[in-house]
Amino acid sequence: MNAIEASNLVKIYQTKNRGQLRAVDGISFFVRRGEIFGLLGPNGAGKSTTIKILTTLLQPTSGVASIFGYDVVRQPLDVRRHICVVVQENAIELYLSVRNNFRTFGRFHGLSAKEIERRIGAVSELFGLREHLQEKGSDLSGGLKRRVQVAKMFLVDKPIVFLDEATTGMDTFNKRTTIRAIKEESRKGRTIVLTTHILEEAEELCTSLAIVNHGKIIASGRMDQVKSLGLRLLYVTLTFEQVPEGFLTSLQAYDPVKIDSINSTVEVTVRSDTAALEIVNLARKTGGLLHFEISTASLEDVFVELIDRKAGVV
Repeated sequence: MNAIEASNLVKIYQTKNRGQLRAVDGISFFVRRGEIFGLLGPNGAGKSTTIKILTTLLQPTSGVASIFGYDVVRQPLDVRRHICVVVQENAIELYLSVRNNFRTFGRFHGLSAKEIERRIGAVSELFGLREHLQEKGSDLSGGLKRRVQVAKMFLVDKPIVFLDEATTGMDTFNKRTTIRAIKEESRKGRTIVLTTHILEEAEELCTSLAIVNHGKIIASGRMDQVKSLGLRLLYVTLTFEQVPEGFLTSLQAYDPVKIDSINSTVEVTVRSDTAALEIVNLARKTGGLLHFEISTASLEDVFVELIDRKAGVV
């Protein structure tokens, strides 16, 4: 049994000025147990509406969805027993210490005082919050408040965690700590559904994903499958002691998409493996090559191309 299944979900809103708005328009996907699944798309694509349906906060106009086999409409209490949700807004008690935020959340979910203290130690270590346990929520930075909110979700043994823009407002340190913690929880077998505008973050975390635009899924599957749907581009980065004279001109023979040269580094974008390898070979023969790297298109490249393709942008 999959952790999450959605079949032909539709959500229609009635608006005063625009009539019917199909926020979700026939979405279908599944999430395997223990994986990190990314639901990605531009603003207004239907991501948040889909998450609200899956977490029983909103009923679909049509279609079905289930969490561990429990129907989100007919069995909402059973669904809620299996999930935790981090929404976009910070949701911590500002006048309680971080420790008492954890205690309150744990008691709400029926944990004993002894068990709560044990788990506080684990999650505060995992999320790097041990030194902040005595601080009030109101005294924390925005990034730390967000980190506490995410950490609360992992205090209890819910098998599925929905993270809606989990790292919003975090600085680089907070993000790295949170990403490491999410990976660790996934390794323990939790299923995590992630929505984010930070595509580098999604590429690092997600094992599979769906890209949504205008309420429809335009691409889905494992990360490598989705990335293969986009541009077939390779990026060759060459660092020289000094860029050899005439080298940039010689690159034109490989039909590059783009050439960028900054100081002693040359970046060449090409469409084939053969061209990429021949450029590296040319650089080695020319002399003075200190370092080279060949990389494929990123998730962000693919995301932008797929969105533009659906919008008819050439």
